[in-house]
Amino acid sequence: MAAFLPLRMEVSVKHYFDALKKYAVFQGRASRQEFWYFTLFNILFTFIFGFIDQLMGNFVYAAGYGPLSSIYTLAIIIPGIAVSIRRLHDTGRSGWWFMITIIPVLGLLIFLYFALLDSEPAANQY
Repeated sequence: MAAFLPLRMEVSVKHYFDALKKYAVFQGRASRQEFWYFTLFNILFTFIFGFIDQLMGNFVYAAGYGPLSSIYTLAIIIPGIAVSIRRLHDTGRSGWWFMITIIPVLGLLIFLYFALLDSEPAANQY
């Protein structure tokens, strides 16, 4: 199957699976590419599973989820937090900065700013 994928697609899928392989690794660094490809594929898979839930008639509109999308979301919470913390490490910040996302809107915007920053070129404490 990899032979049929364009090189760029193969690299982006590799970043997604690399983040999944580090399921609960909260140490180390995650490049900007790894973090954003992981985020992109999470959004894509959530929409796909939500669409399948709607086709099967299992989508709960009040909750915004169905069984498949709920299972996927629960399964991806830990790797999502882990790759976010590793991304913060890559920018030279402690993983505790992820707690800023608790603050509605503003916290998410601050985290988004940190996630968009370039990596620290030199080795850091993480």
